[in-house]
Amino acid sequence: MKQEQWIRPYFRMYSGRFALYLILGALTLLSASMLMFTSGFLISKSSLQPYNILMVYVPIVGVRTFGIGRAVLHYVERLVGHDTVLRILSKMRVKLYKILEPQALFISSRYRTGDILSVLADDIEQLQNVYIRTVFPSLVALILYAAAVIGLGGFDIMFAALVALYIFILVAVLPYISLMLTRATNIEVKRERNGLYQKLTDAVMGISDWVISGRHAEFLESYERDEAVVARKERRLRTWARWRSLIGQLVVAAIVVSMVYWSAGQVAIGSIDPVLIVAFVLVVFPLADAFLPVSEAMERVPQYGESLSRLDRISGTTLEGGLNADKNGQADLSVTIDGSDSSVSKDALSVASRSAVLELRDVKFAYSADDVNSVDGVSLDIPQGKRIAIIGRSGAGKSTLLKLIQGAIAPGVGSVTINGLPATDFGDDISKVVSVLNQRPHLFDTTIANNIRLGNPEASDEDIAEASKLAQLDELVKSLPEGLETPMRETGQRFSGGERQRVALARILLQNNPVLILDEPTVGLDPRTERELLSTIFSATKGKSLIWVTHHLVGAECMDEVIFMENGVVLMRGTHTELMEREPRYRNLYHLDRPEI
Repeated sequence: MKQEQWIRPYFRMYSGRFALYLILGALTLLSASMLMFTSGFLISKSSLQPYNILMVYVPIVGVRTFGIGRAVLHYVERLVGHDTVLRILSKMRVKLYKILEPQALFISSRYRTGDILSVLADDIEQLQNVYIRTVFPSLVALILYAAAVIGLGGFDIMFAALVALYIFILVAVLPYISLMLTRATNIEVKRERNGLYQKLTDAVMGISDWVISGRHAEFLESYERDEAVVARKERRLRTWARWRSLIGQLVVAAIVVSMVYWSAGQVAIGSIDPVLIVAFVLVVFPLADAFLPVSEAMERVPQYGESLSRLDRISGTTLEGGLNADKNGQADLSVTIDGSDSSVSKDALSVASRSAVLELRDVKFAYSADDVNSVDGVSLDIPQGKRIAIIGRSGAGKSTLLKLIQGAIAPGVGSVTINGLPATDFGDDISKVVSVLNQRPHLFDTTIANNIRLGNPEASDEDIAEASKLAQLDELVKSLPEGLETPMRETGQRFSGGERQRVALARILLQNNPVLILDEPTVGLDPRTERELLSTIFSATKGKSLIWVTHHLVGAECMDEVIFMENGVVLMRGTHTELMEREPRYRNLYHLDRPEI
């Protein structure tokens, strides 16, 4: 499918501003050149002690005019340029949010937090430099290149050709060599910096565990080691930058020497006045300021390419044929996403949002061609209102099965349907059919009411109070002086784990979807709180289909069907009573797992 466009549309959108910025940039450097030219002429003319002050009056006015003009033009150029780029940056951020927000389910199932934060914090910021540090400096350099060669051509075509060769080295040969020498290293640095970003993100999210385990020094040593590898590559880039600068300055020096030699020759044959020698020589330096940055601008191209590539991968291609990922279920960033657009009709979606029949037929899924199936030949029938428990140890295929049900991934073999329609066809509209209560629902640093209201932004205060009551939060709310308007603090730290899960449950109940997935919501809770929360969930969700994923069997007796998975295969299935009667393994696990309270 067509990739997102992150650069070209803004050239069209802000073509007028860009044209003004380009003109101002060229005029700024031309003013600087004329300032040096008139200054050189003034110094030379004054040294001859002119017989009339009027002979230097015009150059004095010119110096003042070009000096003030250069400062004013440069200020306006920067004002226009940064105003335009900041407008583009804001639109890019909004655009990225609009891509990420509807696809939260799909993206969270494929990308790590560090990947997303890196895109948000680095890649969008990187693209603003395309305009100010690469495109327009290069275009201004080309304009002045043409102006310089044409201007010198009016005096001497052969010398103009020689200067054109010198400038060609600065604006083409040196940038090309620089790009070829640094491309691979720049890409490596970009990727490794992203890796460090991911590593640091993971460490910050788990900082308490690092400290408690006493391994914080180990993490710091590992991070500093990886940082040193990147730093060495960056030092190589800086070393080349110094050599590149030296080469550029030597070329400029060659232009200066050639200009001195040529202008002296022109004076000897009487083509120009002697006072113009200094003027012609000094004009080289501001022009050089336009040509020297081109090499650095070209060096940035690989970084822009890497950022664009990452943004395009996040923006999405297709889910057909499954998903590239490693054996741990971590998606490769070479995989992209297309789940934001629903192909389900409004009528079908309206029906599914009230009643949903889920069917899985001989479903098989592997994260890559070399991996074994994470789900292998699973078939399920979940009519509206049925409650099933999916049990198994880590790696049994439970999480993959949930992703298939949510349409986040497509089966390699078989089908996953909701009311007869493929689950992947629902795209982001799946959130109107399936709700998820997971291990760590995110609670925002706002009030209890606002956290619940996320389930339905249009809900009334009465609706929120009713959802709170169904989640058995009413006693807690009554005990708080501010009630539902009590701030929860960051990630809901003000409340216990069980209370946070009840707030998240109230949010889900307010959403009022027909299907609810419970992805181990009681992990980390003490046995009593776990049983109380499960009792609340089961009583508050009557009539809804429940798909409860868990490691253990507490509460399994409340389910219509219990499915035991191992290595992607269903080993046992039936009601709790049936499995207790006929499956010794299940019976033993239940007695071992059920806590005595």
